[in-house]
Amino acid sequence: MPSRRELANAIRFLSADAVEAAKSGHPGMPMGMADIAEVLWNDFLKHSPGNPGWANRDRFVVSNGHGSMLLYSLLHLAGYDLPIDELKRFRQLHSKTPGHPEAFHTPGVETTTGPLGQGLANAVGMALAEKVLARRFNRPGQAVVDHHTYVFLGDGCLMEGISHEACSLAGTMKLGKLIAFWDDNGISIDGEVHGWFTDDTPARFEAYGWQVIRRVDGHDPEEIAQAIRTAQAESDRPTLICCRTTIGFGAPTKAGKEACHGAPLGKDEIAGARAALKWPHAPFEIPQDIYAGWRARDLAGAEAQWNAMFQAYAQANPELAAEFERRMRGELPADFVAAADAYIAKLQAEGPTVASRKASQMALEAFGPLLPELIGGSADLAGSNLTLWKGSKDVNAEDPNANYVYYGVREFGMSAIANGLALHGGFLPYDATFLVFSDYARNALRMSALIPTRTIHVFTHDSIGLGEDGPTHQPVEHLASLRYIPNNHVWRPCDAVESAVSWKAAITRTDGPSCLVFSRQNLQHQPRTVEQVADIARGGYVLTDPPEARFDLILIASGSEVELAMQAARALEAEGTRVRVVSMPCSNVFDAQPVEWREGVLPGWCRKRIAIEAGVSDFWRKYVGLDGAVIGIDSFGASAPADQLFKHYGFTVEKIVAAAKGL
Repeated sequence: MPSRRELANAIRFLSADAVEAAKSGHPGMPMGMADIAEVLWNDFLKHSPGNPGWANRDRFVVSNGHGSMLLYSLLHLAGYDLPIDELKRFRQLHSKTPGHPEAFHTPGVETTTGPLGQGLANAVGMALAEKVLARRFNRPGQAVVDHHTYVFLGDGCLMEGISHEACSLAGTMKLGKLIAFWDDNGISIDGEVHGWFTDDTPARFEAYGWQVIRRVDGHDPEEIAQAIRTAQAESDRPTLICCRTTIGFGAPTKAGKEACHGAPLGKDEIAGARAALKWPHAPFEIPQDIYAGWRARDLAGAEAQWNAMFQAYAQANPELAAEFERRMRGELPADFVAAADAYIAKLQAEGPTVASRKASQMALEAFGPLLPELIGGSADLAGSNLTLWKGSKDVNAEDPNANYVYYGVREFGMSAIANGLALHGGFLPYDATFLVFSDYARNALRMSALIPTRTIHVFTHDSIGLGEDGPTHQPVEHLASLRYIPNNHVWRPCDAVESAVSWKAAITRTDGPSCLVFSRQNLQHQPRTVEQVADIARGGYVLTDPPEARFDLILIASGSEVELAMQAARALEAEGTRVRVVSMPCSNVFDAQPVEWREGVLPGWCRKRIAIEAGVSDFWRKYVGLDGAVIGIDSFGASAPADQLFKHYGFTVEKIVAAAKGL
């Protein structure tokens, strides 16, 4: 039987050789954390190489994602569907081993990491999901939800501010099944970190309410195993295991230095490491006894035992079991779409004039009771974002139906934690803040779209219409910026009906996130036919046409400016100009429609077009062209009542009429 060091060395040399073959990558972290990974995976981690999506598996996250070859080596050695040829193709086009781990691309990868600290925050979300699901579904003697979340992290993750946001909240929420391993090697890309990272990290985490296990030798299997056992024994506090390691362990001249952090070791250095660690095997050659050592545990037995328990659970609790399975599959209740459509039709008939943030809360009141998987939260703005509904229950309360997270002022951490909730499975998360503060959460929003996660990001106070708080709180460039994120659907509804449709679209979307952007001020209800209500889901549609067959001008608007466009259309028609008004609640969805639909809404023969939105103007040029006009804002806002601001910045019927005459 191979020694533990030999099993760990398999990680080291698969990683070093793959980086060398790719001529790029990060060999230092995999070589430094190999001993920790070997103990965790071979003695503790509950997982299923043949069934990577097993619901009760432990979650394993590599937050220091630049060390991706550590994860790929583990997956290969443990028997996942990741053959050696894929390791040889590290960082190559269309390989299963990209430069940083990518969820839904490589079997066994739980989340996409690389932007430091976000994997740690994702892991907090996963651990929170486990805790809340366990409270909902477990019954005496039948713990169908019972697993840990393990996360590897480095100095860079701890330097990033998101680590404070996420870990502070994790301590408050007492996530006892979250176990983090700090790779305390004292090195980052620029060299020894003592010049820029002198925090007392253990004391910091103790202040968060974590259990901290200090001074663990990250190359001593017994110390590592004892630390993990101690961590698992703690039920009320997350645990930070402080592992002192040597980056690039085994490299004769580069170990412990930044030279091995983010560049290939070089053939001579790798040869020296082979000699030092007594690893005589050629690149990518793994002896059969090493494979056997990595696959010696009876992982299938643990899964089979759980399956048998779940079968008994389902017999005793058929409705709960069915709900659990449905939620873990990510399927909506069978009656949701019909119920949502009925609510939308009711809204159209009643025609309420409310702020779209209030319409959002109304949608939550209608949809929330239908969706036990819905879990919400706000960054200390629940009363402004209106994200609480009658069924909201704090996750910190001992309630089996808990479904709301008070995130505090932690926008970045909030959105990354929400991504983790979605990735774990069993939940459909939504989070919320002011639109202007989407900047704080920006990279987590990007990761939502990139991973992708089924996450709903709610943003209120969407323009200068928020008024007196002034330019620090008035978003201008934000709508366009969010729309430019690939695979991100940004909805800015014009009334209560479009608000409900945007919620339905976000809830039913399965291939990425949605940003729902709502107003502070009241928005006038718009009349529609049944067909027009259905057309809202296409992202852009004709709201009104002149009685004649043809029109002279198209006005395109979103959100609060749709009402203004309708007023301007009436004024223009009174002067003899025939006007079509197009409501564009989601340009991302509209752009994905068949060309026939887009041409039907914005026919190429009509070049007289004006776009109206209280945001930067350039975004709308793709719809109006250089010969059209845009009524927008290309400067920062100001502090004043909303009605004065809209007039000051030219959002008036008179300005639109003048622009139309100038085309």
